[in-house]
Amino acid sequence: MTVWDDLVGQEKVSAVLEAAARDADALVTAAAAGAPPPEASRMTHAWLFTGPPGAGRNQAARAFAAALQCVSPDRALGGAPGCGFCDGCHTALIGTHADVSTVAAVGAEILVKDMRDTVRKSFTAPATGRWQIILVEDAERLNEKSANAVLKAVEEPAPRTVWLLCAPSIEDVLPTIRSRCRHLTLSTPSVAAVADMLVRREGVEPDVAAAAARATQGHVDRARRLATDPAARERRAAVLKLPLRLDEVGACLKAAQELVDAAAEDAKQLAEEMDGKETEELKAALGAAQGGRLPRGTAGVMKDLEDMQKRRRTRTQRDSLDVALGDLTAFYRDVLALQFGSRVAIANTDAEDALERLARGSTPEATLRRIEAIAGCREALDRNVAPLLAVEAMTMALRAG
Repeated sequence: MTVWDDLVGQEKVSAVLEAAARDADALVTAAAAGAPPPEASRMTHAWLFTGPPGAGRNQAARAFAAALQCVSPDRALGGAPGCGFCDGCHTALIGTHADVSTVAAVGAEILVKDMRDTVRKSFTAPATGRWQIILVEDAERLNEKSANAVLKAVEEPAPRTVWLLCAPSIEDVLPTIRSRCRHLTLSTPSVAAVADMLVRREGVEPDVAAAAARATQGHVDRARRLATDPAARERRAAVLKLPLRLDEVGACLKAAQELVDAAAEDAKQLAEEMDGKETEELKAALGAAQGGRLPRGTAGVMKDLEDMQKRRRTRTQRDSLDVALGDLTAFYRDVLALQFGSRVAIANTDAEDALERLARGSTPEATLRRIEAIAGCREALDRNVAPLLAVEAMTMALRAG
């Protein structure tokens, strides 16, 4: 199983990255021998991965990072980089490789203070691997200052440094940055490809895999979670029942509160899993005795960690709400399909009775207005409107039609 096996439905992108990884080997070999670099190389110092949510932008970038750090002995015999089993591949894929640094948005933006140490590291030589790799998972969330810091590093990179930037579209990245990157576009994988992956890689029953892939319309991560997590299936079922409950104002407000509370519970569970461990690890690193006081002068470091954890909880809650809003959008899109007499592309076949009931009881114009109300809620959340207010406004608009 190579690192490219995780890229569902992205055969063309995999081929480009594998070829570039081979050329990267030639560059490293030439540098080690003191020879001039090859004249024609498909390897470059900066890459931009774009594509719709769920297409696998981050997975593609991480697979490429693993291939660049691959130390499989088979490569001496002509094997392709990215075996998936060697120490270089394994540590790069799970995020523990010393020369693969990952930057992801903790809150709504990637702040310059979050990038400062990473940019500084990008100018150093690899410690143990073949390349110094910087993976920015949410490049669209770079603010002005952090984007300028990245631009300076991409303009004049160290010889063995590679930047991998991921964003939904090329327009989400500063023109000055994207002009210095090689651009790869990923497409949404087919439902059949996602279902096949769930069966082969996750051991999911074929019918469950097909239902999860169809419900998420090719979103790989959500399909995996839906197929393997009963709690995720329960949350989705609750969301799909919501449109039938919005018959009065009180019901709208109650449904909104339930959606926000469910998202907050998701954030709380993640915080319980991660915050305590991070806090104890930092205390130990700062030299605090077991159960004892922190050394003098370390309060600021602990405060920075608490601020980061708070931003992460906020983003986790908003991300969980976004999943629910995506499910609602797909639901009303199915209603619209039925109103136009089409059953071919229906995603939520498990809620067909509710879909038909709403399709008969409303018009296509009303359904479009409801879809627009969900999009408006997403935009409000992006502008940091209080989640409960944004969702209440949406549920009232869904009732009005």
